[in-house]
Amino acid sequence: MSSDRPQPRRTDHESTRDNTLTLSQHGRRLTVPNERSGAAIVSFVDWVLVELTHEEVFAEYRSSHVWGIKRTQYVTADEYGQTFLKRYYDERLGWHEETISRTDLRIELVHRLSRTRPETSDRRTGESGGYDTFVVKRI
Repeated sequence: MSSDRPQPRRTDHESTRDNTLTLSQHGRRLTVPNERSGAAIVSFVDWVLVELTHEEVFAEYRSSHVWGIKRTQYVTADEYGQTFLKRYYDERLGWHEETISRTDLRIELVHRLSRTRPETSDRRTGESGGYDTFVVKRI
């Protein structure tokens, strides 16, 4: 028996969006710098916080420097999503961990993802070594 209701048409929304944000089998990725508006960055960060709280995922910010790769990982530290574990990795110094509140994490992510140049750029010349990346992946 067929329904008289029209069926929703599927469209490929990814092709019309900025390619700095893609959904793939490897997670959701955002490059820094990007052309996202401030509101889009805030919306993305809010989505990240919900995913960290309700799914088995982690988020990672990665930048490359002359002295090596720096990584910052974020995972939920409690079942309510109010506290997160922030792990830093620097090839020279190794791993360091700290606990961060949801509010502080939101502010930090909005700031980092809104940057107009990657952390790898030379502040004196403004030259960039490429893009930093932020990705949300399944654990």
